[in-house]
Amino acid sequence: MDPFSEYALAEPFIPSVFHWRPGMRVAGVDEVGRGPLVGAVVTAAVVLDPTRPIPGLADSKKISEKKRLQLEVEIKSHAMAWSLGRAEPEEIDELNIFHATLLAMQRAVQALPLDVHGVLVDGNRVPEFVCPAEAVVKGDGRVPAISAASILAKVARDREMQQLHEQHPQYGFDRHKGYPTKVHLAALEQYGALAQHRRSFAPVARILGADA
Repeated sequence: MDPFSEYALAEPFIPSVFHWRPGMRVAGVDEVGRGPLVGAVVTAAVVLDPTRPIPGLADSKKISEKKRLQLEVEIKSHAMAWSLGRAEPEEIDELNIFHATLLAMQRAVQALPLDVHGVLVDGNRVPEFVCPAEAVVKGDGRVPAISAASILAKVARDREMQQLHEQHPQYGFDRHKGYPTKVHLAALEQYGALAQHRRSFAPVARILGADA
């Protein structure tokens, strides 16, 4: 069964690197957290079950938090397999955010409890996998498995930011999720950088330099 056959896609995607065949397991992969100044970049890999479609899958940025939480439960219970991957702030500082994101994507696919025949990655670049892989521009709105991955990654990282907020409420992580908003930058100026901040990102590096 074609993995897309049970979904009404506004802009269907047809892969060019590999061809669908009956029983093919294809993982959708996406990331959340490239832009923030703090915390890990989080990725997810999802293999949907075409016999158990999940209505409402979409780009995680275009649906409400309440809807994301509902879909997280459905994805985890209906998908054939799912997993999370991550790269920590120290790895981001060492590798740069681009290469750390690719590493986190590899980790997510490696963590899947079953082997997959192909991987579809949101964006325009793919890391190396042991199976064929293809980048899909705007894939989180075009490929259901990537939409599902974007939702799991978003919910997981937002949850981590909420936990960090509870430890350090003065930074407002529950509102900006670590992105460089005026509130976050003002908190950095006033309170300094936390251990979880990415030292290689300019606003953090500037604060650390001023404190040296």
